[in-house]
Amino acid sequence: MEWEDELKSGQKKSPLLVVIPAYNEEKNIEYVIDDIKKNCPEYDYLIINDGSSDHTLEVCQKNGYNVLDLPVNLGLAGGFQAGMRYALRYGYRYVVQFDADGQHLAEYIRTMYECAEQEKCGIVIASRYIHRKKGKSFREIGSRLISLCIFLTTGKWIKDPTSGMRLYSTDIIQKVAKQMNYDPEPDTLAALMKSGAVVREIPAEMNERISGASYLNFTNSVKYMFYMCISILVVHWLR
Repeated sequence: MEWEDELKSGQKKSPLLVVIPAYNEEKNIEYVIDDIKKNCPEYDYLIINDGSSDHTLEVCQKNGYNVLDLPVNLGLAGGFQAGMRYALRYGYRYVVQFDADGQHLAEYIRTMYECAEQEKCGIVIASRYIHRKKGKSFREIGSRLISLCIFLTTGKWIKDPTSGMRLYSTDIIQKVAKQMNYDPEPDTLAALMKSGAVVREIPAEMNERISGASYLNFTNSVKYMFYMCISILVVHWLR
């Protein structure tokens, strides 16, 4: 299947591609694309419809959005890797990972791009904890633990390791696109840092999910935090 068959014709070319993995986001995707078009219209975007069972694809097609339709659900890692492969094929210098649920704000994309250009770094994270401290919620306690694990593994502190809004440069795009064991999670962040990737964080705010429920309920959140800490400390420490 050719990439061109999946996209509308006439997409402009910018140095940065916003990759938006979407699974059953029919109620949120219009808000997300409107936000991008309003706040950073100079950048290209690509929605990865990850085998949605609702009307996400129909909403995208009705509005003429740039969308790559995956016939089956590959999960976040597979969907994001599809976007990275597209970016690599068409020569984008940067990719921004952007959620389809309305939590991420497009107003920070330009700042992330400018940071990458000025600092010559491989990864830029939109961080919620530059100007404020983490609270005592379970997720924020888990974020502290993951930050500690990354520090023990790499010797560097990341204030918001679970932020899903990240910019990746050309070198990182090539690694993620070509290797199956790279997914957009904190343990991959630690592995990339160990391999020499320079990471910067910029201050950002994030919304709550607009509609629908996150898969990270209490039980899944516990499993996620446990898995991330073990993966960072054991698996990636041995690399």
